[in-house]
Order: sequence, then structure tokens, then C-alpha cells
Amino acid sequence: MTDPSVETASAGTDGAPDAYGPFAYLSAPNVWLYRRVMRALMAEKERFTVHVRPEEVSAVLRTDGGEPVEDGTVGEALERLAQPAWGNLLAFPDSSRVTALEDFYRRRMLYQMSREGEAAERALAQYDAALGTRGALQSVALEDIVVLLTNLRDTVAAHTAGDAVDPALTHQTLRSLRDRFVELAENAVAFMGSMQRTIDLHDADVEAFLAYKEQLIEYLERFINDLLTRGAAIADLLTSIPDDGVEFLAATAAEREAADAAPGEADSARARVRETWLRQWSGLTEWFVSTPARESEAKLLRARARAAIPALLAVVRALHEKAGGRTDRTQDFLTLARWFATLPTDADRHRLWRSAFALAPVRHLSVTAATEDAWAVAELGNTTPWELAPPLEISPQLRRSGSYERRGKAVRVTDRTEAKRLLAERARHEAEQTAAARRRILTDGPRPLSAFGELDPAAFRLFLGLLGDALAAMGPQATTAQVHTSDGELTVTLTRIPGAGTMVLTTPDGELSGPDHLVDIASAVDRPEPGLAHVEPVGAFA
Repeated sequence: MTDPSVETASAGTDGAPDAYGPFAYLSAPNVWLYRRVMRALMAEKERFTVHVRPEEVSAVLRTDGGEPVEDGTVGEALERLAQPAWGNLLAFPDSSRVTALEDFYRRRMLYQMSREGEAAERALAQYDAALGTRGALQSVALEDIVVLLTNLRDTVAAHTAGDAVDPALTHQTLRSLRDRFVELAENAVAFMGSMQRTIDLHDADVEAFLAYKEQLIEYLERFINDLLTRGAAIADLLTSIPDDGVEFLAATAAEREAADAAPGEADSARARVRETWLRQWSGLTEWFVSTPARESEAKLLRARARAAIPALLAVVRALHEKAGGRTDRTQDFLTLARWFATLPTDADRHRLWRSAFALAPVRHLSVTAATEDAWAVAELGNTTPWELAPPLEISPQLRRSGSYERRGKAVRVTDRTEAKRLLAERARHEAEQTAAARRRILTDGPRPLSAFGELDPAAFRLFLGLLGDALAAMGPQATTAQVHTSDGELTVTLTRIPGAGTMVLTTPDGELSGPDHLVDIASAVDRPEPGLAHVEPVGAFA
């Protein structure tokens, strides 16, 4: 088994060994054999096997599902991988089974993965895993984040009250929160990317797509609902932890991680780790909490997932139309070719050609009826010369003016000034109605729903939309929630009233009844918003 790449991958221009030599076998002719051998050695290392003999590697290759490999070929591959040019393996003489003098002179080797070879193999395994994953929308991860943030909020509350806090448990909770969130964000990006490729039909298996389309749409709808409800709970928990509490959590994690720093580097390591945790907490907050200046990443993800549902339905419709025999240009040409092949004479084929491609006489000449009658009587063939055919009678109108059709006056341009004025007046009237409705529902402080009295239709529509968003953000467990209008001008704070009765809102179109709540509707630019949960749950860990 020859391998010319061994000599070419040995060293750099300065004669030093190539630092990436353990990856050199990937461009060798027998790359898949080397990959199988390295996977076998990696599996043995994970079983804490120190040294491996060639026959043991051959036994593994016979059971890995690949093509059979001779023992001699496996031995040569091990020798190549152990050469200094690559350095994937370390080779040691095997003298443990020497029972005779001839055994001593026979070459027997034990092989062990080198540090560089193991690092390269782990990198390749990570690369294969990253390419093979499709990602997922993890509703369970959202629930775990809620639980972890609740524990951290209670920890901060205990610290503020002067109670003892377990630093190890706090640090472990922070690490779990970070790992869970990173997994959620990365899987969401991977899933939406694969979803877009499926929608574009770049790598979609049509039969598989049609088989699981309903489960996929149900999966998206369930995640959208979970992200809406649990995202609001996560935003509520994040805003309930004050800045000094976040500083305490970051300092606790930094103190724990700096304990393992080298002598003389503890202070710098502590400051560096603390800044890292603060940056990661800021990224988590921006991922779930919206502000008037920007949308949260969670809201953008929810919008993309919601938009994917009608896109998937459009793909299904297109696939059904294609499966149902929808015609296109290709099918038209194939049908026309079959017709040409079945016609008996060239004259028939010429007539089909003229009919299919509209090869009629030039239409702007407008042949007269007398000329058409003369052509019909003469029964002209395809080979009749022009001089033997009846003359072409042209209309005198065409000879005099150069145009057969009679031209009239140009159409006058329509004056749309009045229509534009009416549209502008209607837009101004609607803007005034919206502004009046907003002024009508401002509360100037918290007040119960039952105190609103009668609302006109415009004010009631605006109020009902804000109330619905606030109730969705509150969910079944929370006691208060806060939402903003899309333009950020109004802030609505809704609070549950324990033991409240039934309220009734009266409108000209009817009555709306339900449990009474305490509501505060204020202009967002007039006063600062309190630290409550937002319905529009945004960033990522740095």
C-alpha cells in the first residue's frame, strides 16, 4: 500500500514538524481506511485501553459495518499513522508475547493515540456531529430556564435578606442556565435554517416531507405557544432580579472559577470571569426582553416560526399540483414531439408546425377577402413559387396612410387631485380617531376594569387589543404583566385582583364581561416603566 502524501506532508518551510500533521491523512488516497482505524482506536481509548495491537484493530474493523480489510493492510495503515510526518499514533515494541528467539527478532508493535492525534479525532467527530444535526425547537429548554431563573431569583432574595447562600450551588445553577440557553439558541438557529432549506426544496425529500408535514406544523404551533407563554415568564424573572443581584451572581461565579487559577493570576482571572458572566447575563436578557428601541430575539424567532407555517402549506400545495400532472413548457414540447413523430407526411408536419408556433401570414398587411378566395380556389401547395400564386391585394387605406387602423384622439390623463384629497382627509380623520381613543383609555393611575364605564367602538377596539396582549403575557400563574403597543407609545400594566367579582364593559355594540382586574394604561414617554414582565420576550450569550 503506497502513500505518496506521507513524504509531502512532513514539515513546513523551516524544517519544523507541521502542527496540523494529524489532519494530513484526510487528503491521502486511503482516507476512509485511516478514518476507520482512527475511530477504532478512539473507541478503545474511551474504554480506557492503553495500548492496542494490530489484530485487535482488525477485529474492530470486521464489526464496524465497513468493507473487509486484510490484516496486513491494517498493519500498514497503523505504521503510516504512527510516522512522524503525521503523528496520529505512538508505536512501542511489543515484547510481552516473546516466547522464542525468532519471536524477539520479528517486528511486533503496540499502538497508542498521541495527544495530537486524539485532538484531531475529537475535532473531526465534532465536525461530523455539527453537520449531521438538524437542530430542534426546544420547549423543554424554556421550562428548564424558568426553573433555573426561579432558583437564582430566590438565591438573590436570600442574599439580600442576609441569609447564607451556597456558592457551589449558585455557580452550578448559573452554569446550567448558560449551557441550557446556549443549547436552545444554537438548536433554534439550526432548525430554522434546515426549515428554510426544506421550504425552498433544496434538499427536501418530497415523499418524506409530505409524510410528516402535519407533525411538523403541529410541532411549530406548539413551540410558538410555549415561547409566547414561557418567554413572558422568563422576561418577568429576568426583570425581577435587580442589578446588584446580578453583580452578586457574577461575583460568586468569578470567585469559584478563579480558585483554580495559577498562582499570581487569581485577581486578573476573577475580574475577567466576572466581566464574562455579566456580558452573558446581558445577552440572555436581550434575547427575551424587548425594548421600544428593538425587538427581542425570542420575538423574531416566534415570527419566523409563525411565518414558516403558511410557507410549508404553500410547498405542500405546489407538490400536490406537481404530482397531479400540472403541465409546463417541457411537457408541451414532449407532447408536440410525439405528434410530429406520428404524422404520416411532411405536409402534415408543416401544417402542425404553423399551427403550433403561429406561423401565419404577416397580420399587419390585412389580406382582403378577394385574395383569400383566390388562394382557396388555387389550392396552393408548399412549393408554389410566388410568381405563380395569385397576387396579394392590399387595402387602399394602408397604401395611403401607411397604417390600416384608423387612429382616434389620445386618451386624456385623468385628474386624480380630488381622489387624493379624499384619501388624505380620510387618513387624517382615522388618525384623529385613534388619538382620541388613546386619550379615552388613559387611566392616570391604576383603576379596576369595572370603572371604565361605556367605551365608544374605536376606544373599545384599542382597549380590547391591549387587554388581550396583557392577559396572554400574564398566563395562568403570574399575578401581573406589562405590555407595550407596537409603536411604544402606550404601556399597559395589568394586575390580578384576588377574589374579584365580575366586571361589565358597555359599548354601543354590546357588553363584555369577565373577571375584574386592576389596569394602568399610561403613555410610555410620560413616565418610566416599572420592572415587570414584558409580553414581547430579545441577544444571546456573548
